[in-house]
Amino acid sequence: MTLEELKTSPFAVGMKETERAIERNEARAVFLASDGDDRIADPLKALCAEHNIPMVTDFTKKEIGRACGIKVKAAACAILRSR
Repeated sequence: MTLEELKTSPFAVGMKETERAIERNEARAVFLASDGDDRIADPLKALCAEHNIPMVTDFTKKEIGRACGIKVKAAACAILRSR
């Protein structure tokens, strides 16, 4: 998964929105910032493992935020399944 795919796909941004997308079985893949806080990221990593959702951890919060088109950093986002 690349940031270009993220830019052109429907997505949920933020830790809580990403978590909800996973729980609703709407997430196809999750981007998790490499410079995020482990205390916050670890539960999301466990949730991805539980639901067999691939994770991408190659990008920073700033890069993920820019790819999502927001002006702030984003610790996580999920690419959503097509409906």
